[in-house]
Order: sequence, then C-alpha cells, then structure tokens
Amino acid sequence: MTVDRILGRARNAAMAVAVLAFAAPAAADIVDKDRKAIEEIVHQYILEHPEVIAEAIDRLRERERIAQEEAQRQAKLTLAPLIYENPQTPEMGNAKGDVTVVEFFDYQCGYCKQVFPAVMNVLNADKNIRVLWKELPILGPVSRFASRAAMAADKQGKYFKYHVALMELKGRLTEDRVMETAHAVGLDMKQLITDMASPEIERYLSETLELAQSLGINGTPAFLFGDQLVPGAVGEDKMRELIALARETKG
Repeated sequence: MTVDRILGRARNAAMAVAVLAFAAPAAADIVDKDRKAIEEIVHQYILEHPEVIAEAIDRLRERERIAQEEAQRQAKLTLAPLIYENPQTPEMGNAKGDVTVVEFFDYQCGYCKQVFPAVMNVLNADKNIRVLWKELPILGPVSRFASRAAMAADKQGKYFKYHVALMELKGRLTEDRVMETAHAVGLDMKQLITDMASPEIERYLSETLELAQSLGINGTPAFLFGDQLVPGAVGEDKMRELIALARETKG
C-alpha cells in the first residue's frame, strides 16, 4: 500500500470523525474512541511496514529538491543582470561567446585551486565561451583581504595575472603573502593599498555574497554553466559536457 493510499484512508477516517463530531453532543466519546482506533491502526501499519517511512522521506526530499531548483531558477531570472552584466565582475574569454561560465570562488579554497587548471584548459581550448570570476571570500578575514587586493588589481589592469598567481600559490594564505604576491606580479603597491580601501570594492564583495546566498550557493567553488548551477569541484570532462549542454539548451 502506498503512502498516498494510507493518507487517503486517514482522510476518509477523519471525515467520518468530523461527521460524528457534529452529529450530537453524545457522540464525543465515540469520536474519541474512533480517533484512538485510527491512531492504533496507523501505528500498527507502520510497525509492520516501516518501508513506508523511507518512501515518505524520499518523496519529501524530492519535493524539496524540486522546490529548491524552482527557487534557484526564479532567482537566476531575477538576478541575471547582477550575475552576467555587473561591470565590476572580472571576465575573460570571448565577451560575445555563446556560453557564459561563472565561477564563485575563494582564494583559500583548496577545491577552487584544484579545479583552476581545468577551468583554464577549457577556457584556452574553447574560444567561444565567456568566463566571469565572482569573488566569494567566505573562509575568513584573509580571504576577504585577498579578494579586496584582487579587485584592486583589476583597477591596474592586472586582475587575471594576480588571480593566477594567488590560485597557484601553495601553502597557507596570509595577508603578507597576499601583498608579496601582488608585488611579485608587478602591481603598484601604493595604488593597490589605496584602491583596496575603496568602498566600491567592499560594496561589490558584499553584493556578491548576497547574490550567492540568493542563488542557494553556500560553498566554493560553485559554477554556472549557462543557467545551470553546479556546486563543488567539477572535472574538465564534466565542464565540457555542461558547456555542450548549455549550447544545446540555448539553441
């Protein structure tokens, strides 16, 4: 017997109880007895068929998954300008490419660093994609410091060179190492420090965090391939599949 049939029987029993409840004041004892009888039947059935609990949980999870996907779809439609058209977001590749790949990342995220070569291989091999880099410093103050430095580097036209250097940096990230890396890639340090204090950068990072939360992103890395949200590290072959799917869907 399915959960729906069980619920159907319970509904029918509840209707019968309701009828009895309004039939006469003297029916109160009968109603109470029927309610207890129904509870006993349901309890006994669950004991004999515990699999219905797992089935009900699976159905609930599926409904929640569908609801979450729909909420994300609506969020992507509503927030599309902030995702794809924010002039502050650093980008690479073909500005008029037929597929846009968006990555939300943190410079202290090991998985972000692990997947970075795959992103670059795909970007270098496919000349018809656009890549947007969304700074999402969620792993502590040093992450925020590094993102501020990267966004400030963009003002000197050296965002990507600095981005690559930070992504390839091994070991624990510190504020000193962030600044040493900036110096190593040839950034004007005085200008960098000034630009890092810009309210515009702070506002952008806060807005990006809100954007990620609205999309249901709670970790890094997270990707958008076209309009498909994919959390976690993605292998190179899988990236190519998702890009192909985005093209097919768009077409």
